Amino acid sequence: MHASQQPARGRVVLADDDVLLREGLASLCERLGYEVVGQAGDAVGLLELVAERHPDLAIVDIRMPPTHSTEGLKAARTIRERHPALGILVLSAYVEVEDALALLASGRRVGYLLKSRITVVDEFIETLDRIGKGGSVVDPSLVQELVSAQHRDDPLAFLSSREREVLALMAEGRSNAGIGRRLWVTEGTVEKHVRSILGKLRLQEEPDDHRRVLAVLTFLESR
Repeated sequence: MHASQQPARGRVVLADDDVLLREGLASLCERLGYEVVGQAGDAVGLLELVAERHPDLAIVDIRMPPTHSTEGLKAARTIRERHPALGILVLSAYVEVEDALALLASGRRVGYLLKSRITVVDEFIETLDRIGKGGSVVDPSLVQELVSAQHRDDPLAFLSSREREVLALMAEGRSNAGIGRRLWVTEGTVEKHVRSILGKLRLQEEPDDHRRVLAVLTFLESR
C-alpha cells in the first residue's frame, strides 16, 4: 500500500540544516504514513513553520545555524512554551547529557534520539508512536551515560563546563558580581548558572544551611 493510501499518522515539520538528511527523514516519515507539512534549515524557520502549519510533531536537530551550538534545543523549548500539546523529537549526533536532561524535564510528548538510531526503522517508528501517544523517549545511549555517571559517584557529573567554572569561583568565596567580572558575563547570567547548579545538585533549602554553601562543600568533597 502506498503512503498516500495510508491514514495519516499525524502532521510533521522537520528542522535540520543538512538538506540531504532532512529530505531523507521527510521521505521516511511519509513512507511511515506521516504528512510532512514543512521543512526548515534553522530555528527561526522552524518556529514560523510551527505557528503557520500547526503540526502534531516537530523533529529538530539540536545543532543548527548560525552558531551550531544548541539553537535546536532552544527552539524546542520555545515550541513547548507556545504549543504545549505539540510533540517534540530532538535529534543529536552524539549524547549530550545536560541538553538531553533539560529537554526531557519539559514534560510529556518529548524525545531525545541519536541520529544513528533513525536508521533502525522499527525503533524510529516506535519512537514517533510513543511521542504521539503522550509518552517520552530517551535514547539508550543517554541512559547508559547516566548510569555510568552514577557509578562514578560524581555529584558534579551533570554540570556543564561553565557551571563547574562558576562553582569553582563560588568556592573561592566570590560573589555573583565577582564571578561575572572574572568570566566576562553579566551578573544575571551568573545567577542563572547558580540556580542551575543548585537544581542539578538537588540541594533543598534548609533553615540552617544556605544552599550556596552546600554546593561549595559538594564541590570541595568531590575534588
